[in-house]
Amino acid sequence: MNHALEFFKQHIGKNASEVSPSPLGRWLNGKLISAEEGSLIVEFTVREEMTNPGRILHGGTMASMLDDVMGMTVFSLGKENFYSTINLNVDYLLPAQVGESIFVKSKIIRAGKTVVNVVCEARNAQQKLLAQCSSNLVATSIKV
Repeated sequence: MNHALEFFKQHIGKNASEVSPSPLGRWLNGKLISAEEGSLIVEFTVREEMTNPGRILHGGTMASMLDDVMGMTVFSLGKENFYSTINLNVDYLLPAQVGESIFVKSKIIRAGKTVVNVVCEARNAQQKLLAQCSSNLVATSIKV
């Protein structure tokens, strides 16, 4: 049984501030929309403290949303070790405004013994692509 995936399935519809073990995840406060082994969808709402001086979503905040969801996605595989990001390539395509909902969807491309490759995209409620990224995460010696 995959206990990590079961954890996610039990928390669909809940905000990260209620259930996330990640301090950054709790601050981002995404709401889990769907969870399958190797693919998640999380909805975020852009808050003022997430923006840059132009009052649009800060690129670092968007990268954090994408990275956090990809980490969760690797966790959904039920592996025994904690995985850490070793690279993150983000393409920013459109801005997001305060109050806007962002839907981040991830997908495992390849899960090797020590490195997992993941892709992720962020879309708004109108399904416009805001950002896309790819990442590799490596197994650490930390047990989960």
